[in-house]
Parts: sequence; structure tokens; C-alpha cells
Amino acid sequence: MLRLEDVHQHYGGSHILRGVSLEAAPGEVTAVLGRNGVGKTTLLKAIMGVVPISSGRITFRGEDLTRTPPHRRARAGIGYVPQGREIFSRLTVQENLLMGLAARPRGARIPERVFELFPVLRTMLGRRGGDLSGGQQQQLAIGRALAMEPSLLVLDEPTEGIQPSIIKEIERAIRALAADGRMAILLVEQYYDFASSLADRYLVLERGEIVKRGDGAAMERDGVRARLAV
Repeated sequence: MLRLEDVHQHYGGSHILRGVSLEAAPGEVTAVLGRNGVGKTTLLKAIMGVVPISSGRITFRGEDLTRTPPHRRARAGIGYVPQGREIFSRLTVQENLLMGLAARPRGARIPERVFELFPVLRTMLGRRGGDLSGGQQQQLAIGRALAMEPSLLVLDEPTEGIQPSIIKEIERAIRALAADGRMAILLVEQYYDFASSLADRYLVLERGEIVKRGDGAAMERDGVRARLAV
């Protein structure tokens, strides 16, 4: 579904991503883990075309997206949930979800699956996004990405600042999406227990390089938790 080959990225004179190669396959959760400041968010922004890469190649469903602008990547079927949620606080829940339809044909409707995964959104359609709790805003951000019915869902630290009960709901939703088999999920996370419960494959990023990778079931044995300790 998604493939990165030897991707490098620079901010000015700083070398942020260093030869990153990875794949994300349908029906699987690929977890990228690492401490703060190792390049995880930059990696996702590079995938979305928000920041340009210096060299390397990004392909999605066989199409080269390396120099493609962000809106075309969204239309190709990549749904992005940024760190910090970035919902439209003055718009209602319904209006936020409708924004997710921008990449779909005219007349498309919010998929019922959004409300099946996050029932609270249906009950709050008329409420402004800024009036929701942090956990509800995160559900809304994921719902907005799902509204476009993506083939790849990219999540940047969805557990950040979220209460445990909502984390469990998000975990169930991600598991259900992966089990469906049609969608690839790329999850960037610092919360080890959350990532290890979901990951089919994992990668550990340090100083912009992937230093360890393997099967999700082997994360404990591979000592991944220790690499995330401050």
C-alpha cells in the first residue's frame, strides 16, 4: 500500500530523516515508535507532502507520490490525523466531518462506519468542536479522516492527552479497521502499551533513523520498551 525508500529530509542545515525505508500493508497496523524529537511527526508530514523530502521515494498503491502536493495525496486515499487533532473548533461536529468529504466526489455522505466506531459523534452533531473534551475531539479528528474512506490511515500520537476510557475506544476502533482488511494503518506513538497491543509490525526511530524493526508480537522480547524510556 505505502512504501518509503531511503527517504532523507532536511530542515535548513539539520538532517532530520536519515535513510528511512518502510512499508504499510492493508489489514495491518504498522507502529512507528520513538522518543520526542526523533523525527516521527516529520516522517508523517513527509508522507503527506506537508514538508518536502531531500531524496528518496514515496509510493502509494504503486503510484509515485514523491513530489505530489498534499491535496492529491488525500485524493489518492491517504487520511491523516495530525498530532494535536487540529479540528475546526468553531465548526460543529457535523461540519468538521463534512470537511472530510472534500476529497470525495460531490454528493458523498458521511459513512455510517464513523458513527459505528464513535457513537458519541452522532449525539453531538450540532455541538461546536471546541466544546468537546480532548478525547471527543480526538474521536472527531479520526472520524473526519475516516469520512474520506481512505485506503491508508495515518495517526500521529492519538493517545496524547487523552483519558484512559477514550484510549480504549480508539484502540477498539483501530483494531476493527485493521481487521476489516481493506485499510493500512500507520501509527506513530510514544505510549508503548497502546502501540504494542495493536502493532502487527513495528519500527523504532532514533535521531531520524530506523534502528530496530520487527513483528509486533516480538516487541517485548526485542526490548522496545527500554528504547522509549527517558
